[in-house]
Amino acid sequence: MARPQCCRSVRFVPSVYYFKPRGIPLSQLDEVTLTMDELEAVRLADHEDRYQEEAAQIMNVSRQTFGRIIDSAHNKIAHALITGSAIKIEGGNIKMIGACRRPRDTMGRSERRGRKRYRGFRR
Repeated sequence: MARPQCCRSVRFVPSVYYFKPRGIPLSQLDEVTLTMDELEAVRLADHEDRYQEEAAQIMNVSRQTFGRIIDSAHNKIAHALITGSAIKIEGGNIKMIGACRRPRDTMGRSERRGRKRYRGFRR
């Protein structure tokens, strides 16, 4: 029996969950699924240029686990680009950390008085 997977901390919620090659109908495409934790690993390592040790601490996983996550993500992205597959972002064993906070200035006046502050994304 495999060891249960621990939750990975994710701070980024994408606004787009699907990418596909232009000009090809979706019904003719294969699909590659990139999990939310793999997307977070790509964001931390490639977009923010963080070292694996630092990125692993942010995601609350070991450095070795982070390395496996980023390798899996790179393989899936490369496969999708080479074969012309669509990329779908969903799933993964994740815990959202401060991702969907609403800024205070967007709250109405009645929301500021007497109610508890909005605490962010909850599942």
